[in-house]
Amino acid sequence: MKKILVVITNVTKYPTTTRATGLWFSEVVHFVEPFYKKGYEIDYVSPNGGMITNDPHSLEAQNMSELDWKYYTDAKFMNKLAQTKSPKEINAKDYEVIYYAGGHGVLWDFPDNEELQTISKEIYENGGVVSGVCHGVVGLLNIKLSNGEYLIKDKKVTGFSNEEEQQAGLSPFVPFLPEDAMKEREAHYVKGANWSAFAVSDERVVTGQNPASGLEVAKKVLEII
Repeated sequence: MKKILVVITNVTKYPTTTRATGLWFSEVVHFVEPFYKKGYEIDYVSPNGGMITNDPHSLEAQNMSELDWKYYTDAKFMNKLAQTKSPKEINAKDYEVIYYAGGHGVLWDFPDNEELQTISKEIYENGGVVSGVCHGVVGLLNIKLSNGEYLIKDKKVTGFSNEEEQQAGLSPFVPFLPEDAMKEREAHYVKGANWSAFAVSDERVVTGQNPASGLEVAKKVLEII
């Protein structure tokens, strides 16, 4: 049984305003829970390695389920998040799934990380799954396959929608919108109802729309592997 690799942002603050960001906590928790239940080993990596932070808004009471609190109060799990691996420590052959978790910080440190792109390409070309949720899907934007084509070109994908970004009131503070960026890569962007769980899969690429969609991504990944 190969391992699962979860990618988390190192960005802790919006460069464009005085607002904290980081991992949207539930997007990791609801994805990893089904894999832990099935006995998978999961590693956590970030572009720079080391400690990551949780977006404080993701820890507000209305955004935390009983499952989220279970993980948040688990010292072993939280210590893993405090000691993420760096891309240099990762051997793609050890993994059959890579999953990019969200939080607005990813818009600044996921898209141009060539090391993570190479890891993702190798996992995919070894028969594995490349996946992401919400803003985390921007980690897929610049992954190129050995044939020179972008991974998501002509594939059905989803991710945080323009409407959801506008409703969140954060459009003025982000460098680009995931929905627009995926369309620019000639992907077939689709979405469900705003803020509702929604995920799609296409040729071992699995994406989820918003913070409610981590579990749906996990289910579709498990169907594939």
